[in-house]
Amino acid sequence: MILEMKVPSPGESITEVEIAEWLVEDGDYVEKDQAIAEVDSDKATLELPAEASGTITLKAEEGDAVAVGQVVCLIDTSAAKPEGSETTKKLEKTEVSQIEVKTVPSSETYATGTPSPAANKILAEKGMEASQVKGTGRDGRVTKEDAVKAVPSMGQEVNVEGRGTSRSKMSMLRRKVAERLVEAKNTTAMLTTFNEVDMSPIFDLRKQYKEEFKEKHGVSLGFMSFFSLAVVRALQMYPAVNSMIDGKEMLSYDFVDISIAVSGPKGLMVPVIRNAEKLSFRGIESEVKRLAIRARDGQITVDEMTGGTFTISNGGVFGSMLSTPIINPPQSGILGMHNIVERPVAINGKVEIRPIMFVALSYDHRIIDGKESVGFLVAVKEALENPIELLMNNDVKKALEL
Repeated sequence: MILEMKVPSPGESITEVEIAEWLVEDGDYVEKDQAIAEVDSDKATLELPAEASGTITLKAEEGDAVAVGQVVCLIDTSAAKPEGSETTKKLEKTEVSQIEVKTVPSSETYATGTPSPAANKILAEKGMEASQVKGTGRDGRVTKEDAVKAVPSMGQEVNVEGRGTSRSKMSMLRRKVAERLVEAKNTTAMLTTFNEVDMSPIFDLRKQYKEEFKEKHGVSLGFMSFFSLAVVRALQMYPAVNSMIDGKEMLSYDFVDISIAVSGPKGLMVPVIRNAEKLSFRGIESEVKRLAIRARDGQITVDEMTGGTFTISNGGVFGSMLSTPIINPPQSGILGMHNIVERPVAINGKVEIRPIMFVALSYDHRIIDGKESVGFLVAVKEALENPIELLMNNDVKKALEL
């Protein structure tokens, strides 16, 4: 029996995906539920599992954009499993820090291959040869998209020893992120306001309670719980920041879903901490850990990245001193965290050395006024510099559930 495997729907509003990588070869014997391919949507990279055991025939090439419901491979379920055969998965995983996942860009290059008929036509119109284009399809085949993107050379390339170039196709996820970033810059009246936070009180609390907290709850007492709860408090004080523009209306929320910007194996991801206003320090840290692990293992789903009413981005783990984060549409605000540096500051007329973090709030000026944006960031600063009173109700043990 020949089974047709079709592309399942990865989520609402997604109509097509891209074959990022086949994890098996044409003619391989595959087991039921074995991961046979990675597919990129505009929101996440997902694995495609085999629906049955048998010999596989591939019907799409790496780099092809395929519609949801389109047949991408055939499985001959009547085929017998070859003795002693093993299938291997080629997916590489990357290491994760607390909420950031660092990756090393691929240096893989592609050999030039025979162009598809559609690619041939486009190259002919441009007066180009297939040998001038590096193919990104299977076995280096020049795809239609390669031909569309190909640019005729303005002159003879100079071959100098020790100088080389490589070309790799952007994933659908990476391309979608690029589109959304440009969209955010072009469609919002984005401004950024800055402030600085003395992190001494949080340093003191973590030093005193981090071991007991980890022993009791199995997670570390990090900075994200303090920042998330400070954001919750500030959003409740300034609800316009927890709003979005929907046509000619302003849509406000009475809950706080915090998107946390994560650099994952396939690009930027923004998993969401749901109902952060109902979570404790333990709840926030547990959710951050869960999402970080899922990001590291490539298991983040579209549902886990859908929604969000406000975003927190932590560029500090990479050493960023200051930045102007870009709004994550259709949200209206994003808070940028940065690295913590010991700086001389004036305290009661005397110079002291304190651990200082610069923070930045980018906001959509169409619905958030300067007074609200500055007030919001000041409220975040106040909560972080006085966490016992403003975030813990003067009862540290109870707040940390110790």
